[in-house]
Amino acid sequence: MNHHQIEKDIEHLEHVITRISAADRIPLSYWRNRVTSILAAVLVPSQASRVRRLSDALSAIEARQELVPDTAHVR
Repeated sequence: MNHHQIEKDIEHLEHVITRISAADRIPLSYWRNRVTSILAAVLVPSQASRVRRLSDALSAIEARQELVPDTAHVR
């Protein structure tokens, strides 16, 4: 992945991660895979820092999801 594409992906994730929740149609695992794939690329230090912040923000959303009881099966 080239640096221009990486930058575009990071910008997109910065926009999306601030707006998603566990209740969204797209599962959190999709966004985790996107962040992980960028972390696997060769990043400049500023990009690596931004992706770590994205990962931390996503981890917080994932942690909140784990705290919410699964009410879909309760009647």
